[in-house]
Amino acid sequence: MLDKPFPPGSTAAQIVAVLRDCYDPEIPVNIFDLGLVYDVEVTDDRRARIAMTLTSPTCPVAESLPGQVEEQIRARVEGLTDVRVEVVWDPPWSVDMMSAAAKLELGLL
Repeated sequence: MLDKPFPPGSTAAQIVAVLRDCYDPEIPVNIFDLGLVYDVEVTDDRRARIAMTLTSPTCPVAESLPGQVEEQIRARVEGLTDVRVEVVWDPPWSVDMMSAAAKLELGLL
């Protein structure tokens, strides 16, 4: 789970807000709190790179979810010159990466 703080109002913070509105359709928790987002980077020339994973390589939305995330960021964060969502598998996702709020929502706490 991405745990570095971003300054309020920064482009990275705006991206995180969008990520908190994106949901895995099978789990009623947003992808950020699920711990699927590993990194958010914004370069000086306003290019955004989001490294994320999925709950498993055989996830039914593996083909569509990263593209949907990219589309949402492009549509809702102004001034970006490029957006790339990269799916990574290292480290493998586990329940330990979920936020406490997500675990509570799913009855794991």
